[in-house]
Amino acid sequence: MKRLKFAIVGCGRIAQRHAKHIKNTEGSELVAVCDIVSERADKLGTEYNAKAFYTIEDLLKDKTIDMVSICSPNGLHAQHSILSLKSGKHVLCEKPMAISVYDCGEMIKTAEKANKRLFVIKQNRYNPPVNALKNAIDAGKLGKINSVQLSCFWNRNEDYYKNSWKGTKDLDGGTLYTQFSHFVDLLYYLVGDVKEAKAFGGNYCHEGIIEFEDTGVVILKFHNNAIGTINYTVNSYGGNMEGSLTLFGDKGTVKIGGQYLNELEYQKIENFSIENLPVGNTANNYGKYQGSMSNHDMVYENVVDVLLNGGQITTNMFEGLKTVEIIDKIYSDINGK
Repeated sequence: MKRLKFAIVGCGRIAQRHAKHIKNTEGSELVAVCDIVSERADKLGTEYNAKAFYTIEDLLKDKTIDMVSICSPNGLHAQHSILSLKSGKHVLCEKPMAISVYDCGEMIKTAEKANKRLFVIKQNRYNPPVNALKNAIDAGKLGKINSVQLSCFWNRNEDYYKNSWKGTKDLDGGTLYTQFSHFVDLLYYLVGDVKEAKAFGGNYCHEGIIEFEDTGVVILKFHNNAIGTINYTVNSYGGNMEGSLTLFGDKGTVKIGGQYLNELEYQKIENFSIENLPVGNTANNYGKYQGSMSNHDMVYENVVDVLLNGGQITTNMFEGLKTVEIIDKIYSDINGK
């Protein structure tokens, strides 16, 4: 069986997860890693027997690499993806795809011109209750979706942002990009594209720590005439509290909750019930805090299936763009643009 040869750009915390799943996924092999901090590249390269590079330009000269996983800071995703695509590599980009709509468009144009695949990670789509709800909606079990409520109540303390690109406008982009873009993606995935957004935001507990809001309230109008709200904060005292999504259709109501959209908390559907859900993966654990559900194994399985077996891509570059467009609409209203 042919094996896809992967490289990782950016050897920070999330790169460890990527390296692990590349190693454990049949048909994939990690051959190179890259970071401008040589110690990080050397450490990850040594751990996985991969060649270490210290600039992306040097990495991309390696003609044996099939695919580059972009794990660099948000604000560098577009630059690193475009360089990789132009060099003839396929790309798997961590969330968010980019932190501007324009950059997403340039990434898509480059992928099309190079005739290469651009995958975008949206791992929460693989959460068992999310997957089951999507199937129920597609089968018409909830009827017409009229409204939706998304709640994102997490904690990110000062230590999370210390000595990091996180919290900066240029490299992080905002709370919705780094913490909750997966959740925003599910609005598009389950309900549809957003026509209009009205929003308020404020920085209440992170003055001098981050360069944008730590809390926001959003009202959405979808193109299919559904309406919705997002309430989000990273000020949940002492730890993550909740990540929940409630959909109200004319034939059913469903709430997915837990801290990471990993539990089916409520359902009442006409002549139908979601049952026998498999146990999902655990959340990403980062010591003093946790992130979204860890479904990167399924992401890599899909990448290999698409590139080696002609399988169907689960999250394409256009869907990655849609998430950024929705967040951009929200931030444009918060910032009064």
